[in-house]
Amino acid sequence: MRFAHTCATAAAAVVLTLTGTATAFGAASPAASADAAFLQTIHQANLAEIAAGKDAGTHANSACVKQVAAIIVRDHTALDAKGAALAKTKGIAMVKEPSAAQQQQLKALKPKNGTAAYDTAWLKDQSAGHQQALALIDKELSSGKDSQIQAAAKEARPIVAAHLKMVEGGVCHAPTESGSPQR
Repeated sequence: MRFAHTCATAAAAVVLTLTGTATAFGAASPAASADAAFLQTIHQANLAEIAAGKDAGTHANSACVKQVAAIIVRDHTALDAKGAALAKTKGIAMVKEPSAAQQQQLKALKPKNGTAAYDTAWLKDQSAGHQQALALIDKELSSGKDSQIQAAAKEARPIVAAHLKMVEGGVCHAPTESGSPQR
């Protein structure tokens, strides 16, 4: 729930930032601004997921959480690189770090480092965050206007959905040899 609030706050900040950017570079259509806001919000979510995954790689207690964290870092790094390249072609400025609220959420885990409580809290944060990311992706797929940004969202959706299955309900489900989450 905290992550969902964080994403909503970040989205609002992004819309305000992009509105100012659109004014500086000439009027942008509302649809273009919505597509740009999606790309910016997902970028910031990717940065938060990468930071959280790296943190779990160091501070998680269980091998399952460490394995899932490594997958999240790998996949969100790749997704973010594609999104950043797309943003560059569209002239969309991207932030360089997770939002203050996202950073605070990660910082809140620190007292639990190396414990089962860390793993539980991290998994719950990841579950909520990936649910929120899927909602953002689905909104872009249903109402986005930019075909390239929609294509990126379509490509990201199964990856984010697979991550959600690995952390759903705050329980770790490491992937099996086939790549499917273990239940």
